[in-house]
Amino acid sequence: MTHDAAVLKAAEIASRVLAPSAGQNDKAGRFSTDAIEALGESGLLGLLLPEDFGGSGLSPRTFAVVMATLAEADAAVAMVYLMHILGTATIVSARPEAKETLVPILQEIGAGRHLSTLAFSEAGSRSHFWAPVSRAHRNGDGVRISAKKSWVTSAGHAHSYVVSALAPQGTGPTDSTLYLLGADTPGLSVAGPWDGLGLRANASAPIALDDCHVASDFQLTEDSAGFPVMLNIVLPLFCLGTAAVALGLCRAAVAGTVSHLKNAKFEHLGQSLGESLPTLRAQLAAMQIDTDGLSARIDDLVEHLEKPRDTTMLRVLETKAAAGEVAISVTSAAMRVCGGAAFSKHLSIERLFRDAHAGAVMAPTGDVLREFIGKSLLGMPLF
Repeated sequence: MTHDAAVLKAAEIASRVLAPSAGQNDKAGRFSTDAIEALGESGLLGLLLPEDFGGSGLSPRTFAVVMATLAEADAAVAMVYLMHILGTATIVSARPEAKETLVPILQEIGAGRHLSTLAFSEAGSRSHFWAPVSRAHRNGDGVRISAKKSWVTSAGHAHSYVVSALAPQGTGPTDSTLYLLGADTPGLSVAGPWDGLGLRANASAPIALDDCHVASDFQLTEDSAGFPVMLNIVLPLFCLGTAAVALGLCRAAVAGTVSHLKNAKFEHLGQSLGESLPTLRAQLAAMQIDTDGLSARIDDLVEHLEKPRDTTMLRVLETKAAAGEVAISVTSAAMRVCGGAAFSKHLSIERLFRDAHAGAVMAPTGDVLREFIGKSLLGMPLF
């Protein structure tokens, strides 16, 4: 599959599957299995997966465009897709001893029949997702893990979970190891409902691991080597993906605001809102400027990922931090400009506004990112 073909497929799925059901799925908090089936049938679940496993082997540039396209129609589905891409990338990077065992799973992903996700965050370490509190305990040919994972996107719907835990002999918060657990692993269960303010249809519920046994073949990293994978593989793609989700939300908010300003009228004046109120036109212009600015920032990050340099990690951190702010600003402006029609939920603007607030509180949060950026500029160690 080429870049253009992937983008066209994403646009078709967004229009045909995501957009018609986004509002009702949000209202009901209903996970869209139809969307995942469509993404699988299209080949998009294997977007970054190497061709050896049946994937398309495409680049972060294509990934960013596909993410924004999906998010413009339904940010909840886009986040499900993002976490799957991250899970897949982690599995692909597995240590040599596990690769042969994992080939059938990667082939299932390439065939569009396997949805993966990450299970990193824990209540005890909160937004420090890289620092699990749970610990793996050596047991025979593998380990046993008990943990309470929070904010697990696609909980109860994913076929596999990439799980972090402190290594059996780990002594510090970054001495983590990554494991792959199938959804049918004894002791793994969804531990509660998901009822968020936004992204209500992505099933980001907690999961519990109750003395789960993980065979050594499903240990993805060497002992205490999970942190570098989180930092060098997961974090860049995650920050790029969440920024692209923010961009999709902003574009949807601008398009929804334009439509409202054109179609809502002062009947006694014979004019649309957009024709009558220059202050609203000015706010719309500011929304578009901010949206285009975010798009340029994402393009810059993609360039840094394609050609890494000293400033690449700084761009990774900056882009997610900025995207969270821009998404909140643009969708908040849309709420003001569209007024009562937005507030009363007659438009999709209100859903975009709620979804936009997720990015800033998603680990690493905006506050944590600013701490990292400040330390980086001062030459201080980040961890």
